Amino acid sequence: MAVPDTVYDQAPPPLSERDPSNPMKAKSIRYVGIAILTVCTGLPFGPAWQVNAADAGAGHALRVGPSRQYKTPSAAAAAAKDGDRIEIDAGEYMGDVAVWSANRLTIRGVNGMAHLAAEGRSAQQKAIWVIKGNDTVVENIGFSGCKVPDRNGAGIRQEGRNLTVRHCDFHDNEDGILTGAGQDSDILVEHTEFARNGAGDGYSHNIYVGNVRSFTMRFCWSHHAKVGHLVKSRAAENRILYNQLMDEKDGNSSYVIDLPNGGMSYIIGNIIQHGPAAENAVAVSYAAEGPKNPVQQLYVVNNTYVNERKANGRFLRVAGKDAKSLVVNNLVVGTKTILEGPGEEKHNIVTDSPGFVDAAAYDFRLKAGSPAIGAGVDPGKAGDFSLMPEFEYRHPMDKQARPRSAKPAAGAFQGRP
Repeated sequence: MAVPDTVYDQAPPPLSERDPSNPMKAKSIRYVGIAILTVCTGLPFGPAWQVNAADAGAGHALRVGPSRQYKTPSAAAAAAKDGDRIEIDAGEYMGDVAVWSANRLTIRGVNGMAHLAAEGRSAQQKAIWVIKGNDTVVENIGFSGCKVPDRNGAGIRQEGRNLTVRHCDFHDNEDGILTGAGQDSDILVEHTEFARNGAGDGYSHNIYVGNVRSFTMRFCWSHHAKVGHLVKSRAAENRILYNQLMDEKDGNSSYVIDLPNGGMSYIIGNIIQHGPAAENAVAVSYAAEGPKNPVQQLYVVNNTYVNERKANGRFLRVAGKDAKSLVVNNLVVGTKTILEGPGEEKHNIVTDSPGFVDAAAYDFRLKAGSPAIGAGVDPGKAGDFSLMPEFEYRHPMDKQARPRSAKPAAGAFQGRP
């Protein structure tokens, strides 16, 4: 079955053509707020992306906007109680930051994206939003421009338990999302863009997840981190699935994916590109700071990796002699080194002629005749977890079902036989 030709028809404009203050091009209304440090948080998995206020379900709703009772998100934060729903009108909220301390909140932009342009401000010298409550859902919100003296000012600093982020945008902060630790905490991020986050010191990243129970990132676009990593996680279990992770021609990230403490980790169906200016020769690093998580198993399956860093670029480095790693069905371009360290490699395709649709435009779908088509195998299971990819990343920040085939392709796309 062919991959539809319309997958990339709605690709976003390149960074050079975007408004640097708001790459998602949200409405240009400017709401000026004062940093108020207070209380609030949330849970229910409601509809995301374009959420209309009229479609919201029952419950206590706090509405934010120039014609609403609460003029800024921080004003709503001061009033919110456990289980509330905060609906923020689309537009720009300039310099407004807050601490959310209640539990089980859903906080969402409605009728478009609500953009919180911090302009260098922060709550508690930590983030635009410091989330202290448990079971929070954040949807359709943009975060930009956070700076703090410690040089790790984040869009969101997660200090509570359990966070879901979907259809959001984090750009030009010192960290995109930064979480604390919590062995009973699960972090889910999906359909979200991370761009140009980092203080340029190598210690701040597009997204940095601490020692939590699990971290899932899927259908996201992370790119142009400033010297730091595109994705970093210390979680005990990591599921990094169907994302586009790129430096493009001018990004200078370090690792594309860094899992410094190892863990039960699945890296499946991602498009991974290491650019000419990448700071580190290794794209994916596992257990570099020691195998501190209780399980040390890594499954790297059906990813497309393109190395454009000519100085000794390498796909994957696994540290620690006791780690179990399986590297299967990957399409590797621009380097001969797939795995450095212990592990099993099979049915990977290494080539400098992959047959991409348009490599110069980072469209790494496969044309007919690509050596990756039909070159894969059924990767099997890890326990009860199927390693067979179910989806393909669809740009921007979306998914589509991956066509099933008795002869799966190597890489992130099934392609056209």
